[in-house]
Amino acid sequence: MKKLVGSWSDTWLDMSPFVVHFAKASEKRSAYDNCLGILADRRIEARASFGTGKGYKASPRSVCFSEIPLHYLSRLAKKRGPYGIGFRKELLVSRDGGPIMYAYKDTSHAKVLSKLVSKAKGDPDDPIWKIAPFVDQPGEYGPKKYFYEWEREWRHVGSFGFQETDAAFLIMPEDSHSSARGFFEEAERDNLGPNYKCPFIDPYWNAEQVKAAFNEAQT
Repeated sequence: MKKLVGSWSDTWLDMSPFVVHFAKASEKRSAYDNCLGILADRRIEARASFGTGKGYKASPRSVCFSEIPLHYLSRLAKKRGPYGIGFRKELLVSRDGGPIMYAYKDTSHAKVLSKLVSKAKGDPDDPIWKIAPFVDQPGEYGPKKYFYEWEREWRHVGSFGFQETDAAFLIMPEDSHSSARGFFEEAERDNLGPNYKCPFIDPYWNAEQVKAAFNEAQT
């Protein structure tokens, strides 16, 4: 923990040793409710396919994360809401997750990959599906533009289960930190659910505030 925090907080502020997953609002549930569901179940469900070949029946579903530096979390919070969870990169790598790659639309390597995926669209066991979810093809698609490289996205194929001790930190508004800690402590005391003893981070904090939260957690 100290090594990872130090590498983030000293001079490499453009890098992060963590990845984050934000809980989005759905049609029937708020981002807050969906985040609590993830934390209670200790599981992030893979609900959609991504990357080259997304939409094909054989394309596996994945969970998305971001490697965005923690003092820039507001960029994602503005799009998805202020609730989420962070993990160390090593955890995802140990589960065969990792950062995605980009093959820009209409480039020769993008065309080759698309052809391989098309041939395997009916075969979920084809080895191309070990690669395709990790390769996006940014570009213009009719009236729509797809350019999201700034998210520094990571993915994990399949649902992502975890223990409360795997969480490097939780993301939520500062004014709810105290009540959330009380909620988790009570759940643990009554054997009703997990207790998250990691740092809590407001996605709109600056670098010094984030660093202070990690330092406080180590005392």
